[in-house]
Amino acid sequence: MKYTFRRLALPPLGLLLAAVVVLLTNEWAVARASRRVADVPYVAASAPDFDAKRHLLDIYQPKKEAAPRPVVLFIHGGNWNSGSKDDILYKAIGRRLAKQGFVGVVISYRLAPQVLVPQQADDCARALAWTVAHIREYGGDPARIVLMGHSAGGGLAALLATGSDTLLARHGLPPRAAHAVLLDDPAGLDMLDYLTKMQYPGDAKYLVPFSKDPAVWRQASALYHMRASAPPFSMYIGGETYPSIKNSSEKFRQRMKQLGEEPKYTLLPGKSHVGMVTQLFWSSNLLYKELHRLAE
Repeated sequence: MKYTFRRLALPPLGLLLAAVVVLLTNEWAVARASRRVADVPYVAASAPDFDAKRHLLDIYQPKKEAAPRPVVLFIHGGNWNSGSKDDILYKAIGRRLAKQGFVGVVISYRLAPQVLVPQQADDCARALAWTVAHIREYGGDPARIVLMGHSAGGGLAALLATGSDTLLARHGLPPRAAHAVLLDDPAGLDMLDYLTKMQYPGDAKYLVPFSKDPAVWRQASALYHMRASAPPFSMYIGGETYPSIKNSSEKFRQRMKQLGEEPKYTLLPGKSHVGMVTQLFWSSNLLYKELHRLAE
């Protein structure tokens, strides 16, 4: 009897196959509207730290020719120790950015334990410098680059946008190399406070990407690098995300307000941390609409 009820609870095979066909058909339609230029190195192969697998980016271009288009440089998450531009979700995001009329730049960067977070931020700065120098060749406008990142990628995007001391300058970039920034449930905005308190089970794992040195925790936390005249920020936070992300995002918001640069701050009820990025699979998602506003 239990086996019978279990079978009845499962969706029919035909329904599952139909859903797969619909998803694949939709993805094919989205992909047709764009072209992908894959595995473009953003660090010179002659650089002593060049990583042939991680120092790469993909460019997603709308097929329709147009005047230079706004650019979205997307930085993936993954706890600072996982993730790649080649993950299925990030490829889907790249295609959707192109369908929206952006030139999408989706990057990989080196991960822990190979490097610490400051070196990851430096990789992202080099990817931004490459984009500023070369995106015109792909139909993009270097004066309208919107940085976007989820989770760890949001923390890295915030480091780029706040300038993080000499992070941008060492790669020949001005403090406002980015036109605007969208942080999607960002992690790591205040790791100095987080790792000092160590409130949650398993927090010791973050000593791998951030080291045991409080000076590195501070260096890798955008909250301590904020300045007036930063580019416009927009923050989207999941209503059901981790408490640490809610708390650090609110501190970041209040600090920007003190500097006279209060960001647009949106709490999405019911959204988990993972749901804050998987929602980007839907082309009509409100974050894409916000990217258009920021790119103006």
